[in-house]
Amino acid sequence: MHLQKSSNLKLLICSLISLNLFANEFTLEKSILSEAREKSFDLTQKKAIEDSSILKKDWINPIIFKYTDNLGEIYKNEKSVISIDQPIFKSGGIYKAIKYANATYKYSTLEIEHQRKILIQTATNYLFLIEKTDLNIKKAELSVLNSRIDVDRKKEQVLNGFLDSSFLDNALLALNTAKHSLIDLKYQKQELINNFHNISSKEYTNFSLPTLKLFNEKEFIENNIEIKKVKADISKKNNFAGITTAKYLPSLNVFYTYTKNHFKDGTTTYDNTQNYGLTVSIPFDSRTFNDIESSKIDYLKSKLDLQNKITDEKTFFKSKLEKINMIEDRINITKEDLAVYDSILSVIYEEKEAQLKTQSDLDTLENSQKIKALDLKVFEIEKQIELLSIYVKLH
Repeated sequence: MHLQKSSNLKLLICSLISLNLFANEFTLEKSILSEAREKSFDLTQKKAIEDSSILKKDWINPIIFKYTDNLGEIYKNEKSVISIDQPIFKSGGIYKAIKYANATYKYSTLEIEHQRKILIQTATNYLFLIEKTDLNIKKAELSVLNSRIDVDRKKEQVLNGFLDSSFLDNALLALNTAKHSLIDLKYQKQELINNFHNISSKEYTNFSLPTLKLFNEKEFIENNIEIKKVKADISKKNNFAGITTAKYLPSLNVFYTYTKNHFKDGTTTYDNTQNYGLTVSIPFDSRTFNDIESSKIDYLKSKLDLQNKITDEKTFFKSKLEKINMIEDRINITKEDLAVYDSILSVIYEEKEAQLKTQSDLDTLENSQKIKALDLKVFEIEKQIELLSIYVKLH
């Protein structure tokens, strides 16, 4: 009952805390990726800019220059032609094309930032896991110490006839298990360091772990990069539907043609002509209705995708909040355990002074208390890892 009230209280507090990411987190973000990876993201961003510029100018037709040289004629003839056929009105298609280019650029920029954040999250997550493994290594070392104390104790008891040798065997097995666990943890740490260096060119020891804070659901949804991407996609598809419709509506073009003939029969004469005017075109295509409807359906589907994405992200935030509350409950239980160890240790100290307990009894209990204290730090790391998975979704 007490834990349930505590959990509900934390949910209430979490829902009231404003978005608060500490400054060292942003410092970490700027420097954690390797130069090659940062350069790759920069080039991808530059490409998005160029692609957007291409889309904005897509409605502008090229100026065509054509040169002809007739070599097989009796009188050599050279001809130069410059022609322009440029739409100046496309039933809103030009406006929609520019809007589509802007929406495409916004979507691409959000996608690049999202991918960059995912990579930063992965690198930062490795830092947290390295720290967590370091703590688990310290716990394993203390477990080895306790197992050795237990082996010595059991050995003495067996030699004095107080215990059967099977108790000593079990103690030795526990010591071997603790030693193997320590070896595994050291290997895991090195593997995490290697994975970190796949992303960052700097030593992991150069970075400080970020301290992340909770914020409320409203801010999470408003600043959610995945939701912003879906909204940009809606804008993109809405404008593309406009472009598709405009393809089948009347358009007004201005045209201009300049022709220059060069006739050579010993002397050079010139025959130049110019032609210009306006044309109105109305396309008739059997696929018109299907093409327009397809683009509209795609747009309507993207609006439904937004509703689904908001629901998904709210569920994600709620699940992460519940996971963090579960970790907080474990932290509270561990703190209660540490208080019990304090009270027991005070008694053990007195009994040792009275020679009722041995130094090994005291050492074992002190090591167990240290393990519990390390558990507290491990839980804090786990909480930060959960918060990091929320942070990566923020724009």
